[in-house]
Amino acid sequence: MDRAAKLARHNGMWWWDRRLRIADWCFALFSLPFSGLAMLAGVGGGLGALSALFGVYGALMDSLPGMWWVLLSTFLVFGLPTILASVAMLWRRSAPKWLLLTGLLLLVLYGNPFPLMVGLYSYPAYFSDRKILTGWFALGCLAVASVFNTAVLAFVMTAMTILVLPTIAGLWIGTRRELIERLRERAERLEREQHLRAERAITAERTRIAREMHDVVAHRVSLMVLHAGGLEVSSVDERTERAAGLIRTTGREALAELRGILGVLREEEGEAAPTAPQPVLADLEGLVAQWRGAGMEVVCERSGEGGVLPLAVQRTGFRVVQEALTNAAKHATGARVRVGLYFGVDRLEVEVANGPVPGVVRPAPRSGYGLTGLRERVALAGGEVSAGPCPDGGWRLRALLPTEEGTEVEAEPARA
Repeated sequence: MDRAAKLARHNGMWWWDRRLRIADWCFALFSLPFSGLAMLAGVGGGLGALSALFGVYGALMDSLPGMWWVLLSTFLVFGLPTILASVAMLWRRSAPKWLLLTGLLLLVLYGNPFPLMVGLYSYPAYFSDRKILTGWFALGCLAVASVFNTAVLAFVMTAMTILVLPTIAGLWIGTRRELIERLRERAERLEREQHLRAERAITAERTRIAREMHDVVAHRVSLMVLHAGGLEVSSVDERTERAAGLIRTTGREALAELRGILGVLREEEGEAAPTAPQPVLADLEGLVAQWRGAGMEVVCERSGEGGVLPLAVQRTGFRVVQEALTNAAKHATGARVRVGLYFGVDRLEVEVANGPVPGVVRPAPRSGYGLTGLRERVALAGGEVSAGPCPDGGWRLRALLPTEEGTEVEAEPARA
C-alpha cells in the first residue's frame, strides 16, 4: 500500500508539473476538427473574404484530372491553415501574438472564429499588458464587423460570443493567478519575517543566558581562584600548597574557557568570536597530567599503525576522553581509569574504562546532558558511542570515529 501510494503521488506530481503543456496540446488537438469544419462552413455559407472565390474553386476542382489533385488542393486551401493555427496554440503562453494574428486572418478569410477565441482567452490569462489586449480586441471587433455584416443586435450577440466571453474568461484566470502568486509571496515574506523575529528572540535569550552565567558562574569561580591563591601563599604544608596551586590554575583555565563561551553566546556587534585553537589528541598528555595531579590514577595506552588523522576526528576524540574522565571523577572517585586509543587505517577507537569504586562515594551533582551532548558530537563526525557497566562493577565508554579522506589534517601525526 505504501509503495502504491508513493507511486500514485509521484505520478500525480509528474502530471501536475506538466499540466500547462498538456493543456496547450489539448487546445491544439481538440480545436483542430472544429476549426476545419468552421472553415468549410464559413466559406460555404458566404462568410470570409474567400467565400467570393468559392464558385471559382468549385469549377477548378471539376477541371482537375484526378482525385489526388482534388485532395491535395483541398488540403492546401483548408487543411494547412487549420494545422498552422493549431500549431500556434502550442505557444499560446509564451508568444500569443502569433496565435492572435493567425486567428484574425482565419476569421477574415474563412470566417473561422476558434483560433481567435483561444488567443483572446490565452493572452489575458498569462500576460498583464491591458493596452496590447485592448488593441487585439479592437482588431477582433473590426474583423467580426467585416465578416458578419448583419444588424446591430446580431453583431452584438456575435461579438459577445466570439470576443467578449473568451476575453472575460482569460481576465478572470489571469487575475486569479496573479492573486495566488501575490498571496504566496506574502506568505513567504511573512515566514521570513517570522524566522527573523525568532532569530532575534534567540539572540536576546542567548545574551540573557550569557549574562546570567557571567553573574553566577564566573563570580563563583573567581572567588574560588582567589581563595585558592591565598591558600597557596599562606600554606606551610607543601602538599596543600601544591593542591591549592592546581585549583588556582584549573580555575583560571575554566574562566578562560567560560569567557570564550560567553563571547560566542553574546555575538555583540563589532566583536568577533574567540578563535583560539581547539584541543586535539596531542593535548591529551596535558589533560591526563591535570587529572593525575588532582589525585586520579589514569593509565593511557596507544596502539595501532594509523597515519595522520583529520583535525575534526582529533578534536572529537579529545572531547570524548575529556568527558569520560570528568564522569569518572564525579561518579567513580578513587577508581583506576584506563584510556585506550587505537589508531586504525580508517577509524579511531577511543575507550575509557574505570574500575569499581573502592568505597562509598557521595554522588556529585549531575547535569544530565554530558553523555547526550557527546553522542551528538560523535554523530556529527559520523561515529558511534556506546556506554555501559562492566562485569567487574566499573564503567566503560567507547567511541568509534571514522576517518574521512579529503578533510583538513594536522601537519604532524597526532601521536607525534
